[in-house]
Amino acid sequence: MNLEGNIDTLFTRLEKFFRTETVVGEPIEIGQITLIPIINVTFGLGTGGGSGLNSDAKEELGGGAGVGAKISPDCIVVVKGDEVSLLPLNERDSLDKIIEMVPGLLKKIKKSDDKNQDEKNDERYNEKLNNA
Repeated sequence: MNLEGNIDTLFTRLEKFFRTETVVGEPIEIGQITLIPIINVTFGLGTGGGSGLNSDAKEELGGGAGVGAKISPDCIVVVKGDEVSLLPLNERDSLDKIIEMVPGLLKKIKKSDDKNQDEKNDERYNEKLNNA
């Protein structure tokens, strides 16, 4: 592949990789709270090519390209009812706050699952009564 082909391939793949969803993550809904991760994307790329004589004194061409990327969470947008807040993740205190929130979030998920199961059981019970 020639240098132009390498560059085209790199940018085609980067275009597929860098979408809005890469920077703004998929919302996570937990009860009445929605968490939206904001991602920091850093990347660099390089390409090069050259020519030279091989051991048979024939001229040959060579080229290459490479890309490196770092993706890390930057902050979380927290939406609770009409309130919107930003929770930065690059500060130690913010990370501690998120870790402290996990047990409460897990309880809410469990309650939501239990409520859904209760509703399914009620539906089944009502069906049995109607079919009797």
